[in-house]
Amino acid sequence: MTESINQITAEFKKFIDDFQPTAGVQSVGSVLEAGDGIARVTGLADVRAQELVQFKNGVLGTAFNLEKDHVGVIIMGEYDEIGEGMEVRTTNRITSVPVGDALIGRVVNAIGEPIDGKGPIRSTGYRPVEFIAPGVIERKDVDQPLQTGIKAIDSMIPIGRGQRELIIGDRQTGKTAIALDTIINQKGKGVICIYVAIGQKKAGVARTVAILEEHGAMEHTIIVSASAEEPSALQYIAPYAGCAMGEEFMATGRDALIVYDDLSKHAWSYREISLLLRRPPGREAYPGDLFYLHSRLLERAARMADNFVIVPEDFNEALADQKDAVNGKIYGGPLAKDDAKHDLEAGEKGKIAKVKGTGGSLTALPIIETLLGDVSAYVPTNVISITDGQIYLENDLFYSGIRPAINAGISVSRVGGDAQLKAMKQVAGQLRLEMAAFRELAAFAQFGSDLDKATQARLDRGRRLREILKQPQFSPVPVANQIVVIYATTNGYADEIRLDEMAKWENELNRYIENSHPDLLSAIMEEKQLTDKIEKQLKDALEGFSL
Repeated sequence: MTESINQITAEFKKFIDDFQPTAGVQSVGSVLEAGDGIARVTGLADVRAQELVQFKNGVLGTAFNLEKDHVGVIIMGEYDEIGEGMEVRTTNRITSVPVGDALIGRVVNAIGEPIDGKGPIRSTGYRPVEFIAPGVIERKDVDQPLQTGIKAIDSMIPIGRGQRELIIGDRQTGKTAIALDTIINQKGKGVICIYVAIGQKKAGVARTVAILEEHGAMEHTIIVSASAEEPSALQYIAPYAGCAMGEEFMATGRDALIVYDDLSKHAWSYREISLLLRRPPGREAYPGDLFYLHSRLLERAARMADNFVIVPEDFNEALADQKDAVNGKIYGGPLAKDDAKHDLEAGEKGKIAKVKGTGGSLTALPIIETLLGDVSAYVPTNVISITDGQIYLENDLFYSGIRPAINAGISVSRVGGDAQLKAMKQVAGQLRLEMAAFRELAAFAQFGSDLDKATQARLDRGRRLREILKQPQFSPVPVANQIVVIYATTNGYADEIRLDEMAKWENELNRYIENSHPDLLSAIMEEKQLTDKIEKQLKDALEGFSL
């Protein structure tokens, strides 16, 4: 007993001897008025924009409006107990969130705190929620596909890693379903997903978590939730927080996908905050910087250029890093490898190695909800102009049983074609032509006039193609299987199949190819194109198949 007392005493003495008092400077102010999630504070002379401030009761806020005689603070938490005269202190910390692998598989709120009941998150660091987007030289062309598993998208509206592709449509047309299918399809593909739920019901977020867990997708997913009952400040900050988490993976050379569901509610929350802070309203009562609100968020999605370094021949390539560079020279940007090769040829000795933690990507899928199909409203037109294309979902298609209800005629992917697999390009070109001809002929056919055999055949082929582009929810299809099915349909192998049996035909075809010709699927993925040899194998396999 005496020994343990002596040991405790010795530890206390050591702690006291080692203690070094530190002095810090904090600005201290007081609340002038508070309400509706907003506080006007005076006395914070040295506060910075986007700096975290702390109220006396422990609630945090963000310095949002820096005015001449006071600061407008948005309160990130319960604001009922914050009132006039309460003390406020600066924290000397810009608003930031925890980042790192510890967040994967967790559900967090807009400031990175866990809300899934699975204990604390031991994150490796923090990143500011507001961050300047990568510059032109730091970026690289989008050249790698991000497969969604949805046939209509991967064939006609392809998405590349680092792209920003808008999903737009009225409520209840399947926008979130497309995003969740894409997340589920990233299983085993090395893409970390972040799903940001803005202004949704908690029951809806819980349902999303359950769906992702059921399909094994939570193992590579982070969910950031700012539910409808939470203050507008948290709904406003949620997409930036999710983006910061995704940027951490991009900065370490990995691929990430982020879904913003949805930016319409984000714009509403920003409008509410701005009006409460008495910022001048503009069109539809939105503040004048609404475009900047979303552009500074979506521009952070990028595919980063690989950086290279010339290292001496006796260095291991795996150790190549900035500190190992000869004379500290790093070759960066789209022409990095060519520049390094030029210097090697000019007399430098060594070899080219890739710098660790470069070449990552962040792909963004923002969602916008329209009202009665009006894409010319303020927020939709803004986001359409910022993104690299849009997937447009239509009410009429949805209610007529075409799901996903994608209008392929006005949906577009401006840069995804460069990232599409060559094999998919080969079959998708014919698919686009057939579908365009079908849409044109279908408009005339509804008048009931007699059609010649060739026109009737084109219409029948188009209907079968439309049937194979239908897809059940949460059932992503591997890209090799998509190529086989589209090739078979566009080349007439399904022309004798009844329309109501097309789904059965497709399932049986996939089962037949996987069981009898598994080498064909692997050959397509290895070659990434339909060579003459593979095409002959494919034709032989299709001729041997019957329903």
